[in-house]
Amino acid sequence: MKRTFIAVTTAVVIGFISAVGLCFRALFTPRTVVAVSELKIVIDAGHGGVDAGVLGRNTGLKESDVNLAVSYRLKDALEDMGFAVTLTRKTDAGLYGAATKGFKKRDMQKRKEIIEETNPALVISVHQNFYPSKTTRGGQVFYRKADEESHRLAACVQENLNTLYEAEGAKNRTEMAGEYFMLECWSCPSVIVECGFLSNSEDEALLGTEIWQTKLARSIAGGVLSYFGEGAVSMLS
Repeated sequence: MKRTFIAVTTAVVIGFISAVGLCFRALFTPRTVVAVSELKIVIDAGHGGVDAGVLGRNTGLKESDVNLAVSYRLKDALEDMGFAVTLTRKTDAGLYGAATKGFKKRDMQKRKEIIEETNPALVISVHQNFYPSKTTRGGQVFYRKADEESHRLAACVQENLNTLYEAEGAKNRTEMAGEYFMLECWSCPSVIVECGFLSNSEDEALLGTEIWQTKLARSIAGGVLSYFGEGAVSMLS
């Protein structure tokens, strides 16, 4: 009788361990890794070429340069996580061809074409902010109006930016809905990330450094990861 009890108990324990093992294998199956690598993200470095965007109030730092630097670092961070990343702008030049009349419209249209060809899961457009008040600072995220998934993505990124800037003494900001061309290029969740204010001397000093650009990139990438972890599980299966 005792031997029978021990045998049954052992069988139950082994069965339980096997079941747990199967669960862990299901969670960490290679299929999930492949699915993540198939999720495409487009990073749009705003402005470029003759269109420098806004300029740093004190140093004249070009928004277009900061956008590109952060975008490349964001690309690295997301690729390290397993995502497939496409940049709309890869150099300091614009996407408009010749700098003739209507160049801005041609530039924006080219960005849209790249997004359409890529068919991404997300679009992140990187920009820098400017405001008449010299005291306004911090990162802020804009999302496509009336789009729940874009809003959720924006909230995830905003939370990380707030944490990053809070350590520098900046007040928390709130994600906001906006009607911008880059948010309407594709049906997937799309956000514009204003990484900081070039009108604020403290933000300007930070934005011009590689260290801060890397921190911003990792913060945005962390927001993307949080977005998928919070509810977009179906996209990973």
